[in-house]
Amino acid sequence: MAAAVVAMPVALALPSEADLPYEEDVLRDPHSIRPWRRYLAARAAAPLQERAVIYERAVRALPGSYKLWHAYLLERTAAAARAKPHCGEHPANEALNRAFERALATLHRMPRIWEMYLAALLEQRLVTRARRAFDRALRALPVTQHHRVWPLYLRLAALPSCPAETSIRIYRWFLQFEPSRADELVELLVSAGRWQEAADHIVSVLNGGSDVSDNDRALLLKLCDLLAKHADEVAGLKVEAVLRGAMREFPDEAGRLRALLAECYARRGLYDKARDVFEEGVTTAATAAEFALVFEAYAQLEQSLVAAKMEKTADEEGDKLVTGCWLADGDDGDMCLARLERLLDRRQELLNGVLLRQNPHDVAQWHRRVKLFDNDPARQAATYVEAVRTVDPAKATGKPSTLADEVFAKATQASHRSADDLATVWCEWAEMQLRHKRFDKAIALMRQATAEPSAEVKLRAAAAAAGDDEPAQLKLHKSAKLWSFYVDLEESLGALASTRAAYEGAMAARAATPQMVINYASFLEERGYFEDSFAAYETGANLFGHPHSKPIWDTYLERFVARHGGSKAERARELFAEATRRAPPHDRARLFLRHARASVYEAYAGRAAELRGVPKVRRVYEQAIESGGLPRRDALALCLRLAALEEALGEAARARAVFVHASGYGDPDADEEFWAKWSGFEVRHGDERTFTDMLRIRRTQKHAKTPGVQVNGELKDEKKRCADQLGATQSKRQRV
Repeated sequence: MAAAVVAMPVALALPSEADLPYEEDVLRDPHSIRPWRRYLAARAAAPLQERAVIYERAVRALPGSYKLWHAYLLERTAAAARAKPHCGEHPANEALNRAFERALATLHRMPRIWEMYLAALLEQRLVTRARRAFDRALRALPVTQHHRVWPLYLRLAALPSCPAETSIRIYRWFLQFEPSRADELVELLVSAGRWQEAADHIVSVLNGGSDVSDNDRALLLKLCDLLAKHADEVAGLKVEAVLRGAMREFPDEAGRLRALLAECYARRGLYDKARDVFEEGVTTAATAAEFALVFEAYAQLEQSLVAAKMEKTADEEGDKLVTGCWLADGDDGDMCLARLERLLDRRQELLNGVLLRQNPHDVAQWHRRVKLFDNDPARQAATYVEAVRTVDPAKATGKPSTLADEVFAKATQASHRSADDLATVWCEWAEMQLRHKRFDKAIALMRQATAEPSAEVKLRAAAAAAGDDEPAQLKLHKSAKLWSFYVDLEESLGALASTRAAYEGAMAARAATPQMVINYASFLEERGYFEDSFAAYETGANLFGHPHSKPIWDTYLERFVARHGGSKAERARELFAEATRRAPPHDRARLFLRHARASVYEAYAGRAAELRGVPKVRRVYEQAIESGGLPRRDALALCLRLAALEEALGEAARARAVFVHASGYGDPDADEEFWAKWSGFEVRHGDERTFTDMLRIRRTQKHAKTPGVQVNGELKDEKKRCADQLGATQSKRQRV
């Protein structure tokens, strides 16, 4: 530097008159920093050459002054930067480097000086000189200050002009200071093409730690990627074992790792094993993103194979005779294309499987899965079976019962051997709706099932049958089993009009049974529609021949006589005549005698009243009632006539005794007319006690219908009491 100062112009080396006061200060106390700093401040506007002379004199006098050296080196660095040298051999850079070296001779413990020097060397791209300076800095500074050096050192390793071996050695040394940044060395080794060293380094890092950190996760994934793409260059590691272990360790990366494993097999030409891995991936993917990654890689593999086969086929030339023979045809291009098409067709099915694995109780996804198999009824049925077995109603999203609805809907469209089999399906469907308390839905299903098929449905079914037997769907609306279930459902849950429509529809379709006709008539009678009830009997009787019409006629005649008695004798005679005409010869005598009993006793009573008076009439009625030859309802009708006669004669006690006796024939629930007449009689002629007795008898009769209840004694006691009352008042009765 002294030589450089001597080489300066004399005008720059000699001080001016303005500098003399400062020169005197520094000469007076050269080892004090204050006069030197005042001198430099006074010459702040001077060129660097003049200030450099002052700085050189100052640092020579005070070689250990950090402030002087720091200010001097800052100005030198700024001047070198303004010069914009293109290489490290520029004079400005050389002067700067010599200044740093002289400063470090005494300030080698100052990290800031080292940082400035190392940064200047990096700017000059002096790799070798910079590497040596970095080594000196790390040796000179304590370990606690190395963190200020290593970032600059790593910048040196990242320079393009830095040899790969030098960069690798720098990073190996750096990892002793910061082991957590091992991935940077791996990236460096991979970029240098040193696959084996990268793999060995990753393995050593992973084996050295106990807990798996985020850095270890990244290293393991990097190792998997390295093994999959460069399996031939890396020895000593089992590719599949490493990748499978990584899948178990990091399930969220399973899709990416499976794609890498399949890629590894594909690079080796093991396409079948690659397909197996891809199939495993698309059928076990846990998320849509994972599925998309694996499926995309799978499709790319198949597309590349198809393209390769097509290119190979286009380029091949040979013996056409041999090549054209199917025995010598080694081209499987069509098969590759078929695989690709099948994979693309399965995409929606596979994606739906992913969503169901996420939530197997998602009812909507099961419905979507079934729709994917519209052209495959067998798979649809299997899917519904799987859905019903899988979905837990307590965890389901949506309505699990809709799955069963779809199953039943498919079952009603399937082929059945008979209409009863199909009717069973519809009834089970409706019962399921009832169990879920969806009563309107159950009734709607029955209405749909019992409706007559439209012309379009008939044509479609006829075309599907193609000469076979008539499909069960066309005969369903005539199924007695279906109609019986429907009318029971309407009677229990429907309105009066809908119930009547159901019964009428069953009879119109000729699907009604005799018991169904009787139930319909009883249903109408209970609601006061007596004439409609009789019309139902007549319609039902016309539907059947003997012996099926026998219970209808018997019930019809019994109810008609109980309702009208002898008030409509002509109509009753016509009904008995019609029933006798339709009955077989061996059953006509029974009907004739039944009609005759009611008619004979009524005629006998009328004739006795004309010839012998009321006492004889009483004996006729009593003989008819006590004979036991009349049906219950006929006997009850005669009791009511006798009670009416006694009431007309003013014999209230005798009439009450008749009512008590007739209560043994009366049904507390069915014979409302009898109980209403007795109640009216007690209102007109009785008191509170007799009315209470009437209610107790009715209650007793109702309990008598319950098994295990003993009431005969009570009824006999009541009859005995009425008989005693009758005997007490009989002496006061006047004979008519």
